[in-house]
Amino acid sequence: MDRELFERAAAARANAHAPYSRFAVGAAVRSADGAVHAGTNVENASYPEGWCAETSAIAAMIAATPPGRQRRITAVCVVADRRGDMLTTPCGGCRQRLAEFAGPGTPVHVVDPDGNGETLLMKDLLPAAFAMEQGE
Repeated sequence: MDRELFERAAAARANAHAPYSRFAVGAAVRSADGAVHAGTNVENASYPEGWCAETSAIAAMIAATPPGRQRRITAVCVVADRRGDMLTTPCGGCRQRLAEFAGPGTPVHVVDPDGNGETLLMKDLLPAAFAMEQGE
């Protein structure tokens, strides 16, 4: 697992705004230029109109990367509590959002706050993702 991604995702998780679900999530993405962008979930009273940690991390990457520069995700880390014995993976919407910027072979590390988890590939998380071009 990418230690820097984990640390940045865990730090973002600590800042979650989750007063309704009380389920804090942090995410970090590494872009093609090596930069790491982190985000956390942000809930609001008009549930479910908040946004997920992965969405926040992608938005941070886009905000930091000028148009015309490489906006490709090369690795992802999601940190959240386990649900029973299960790790928390990105929701369906975030899987598609990640697929917009990541290739099928992009590693997605899903870990608990202690750093224990597994690495999945985008193609396994979202095997039939919508794509602008075939083969992305």
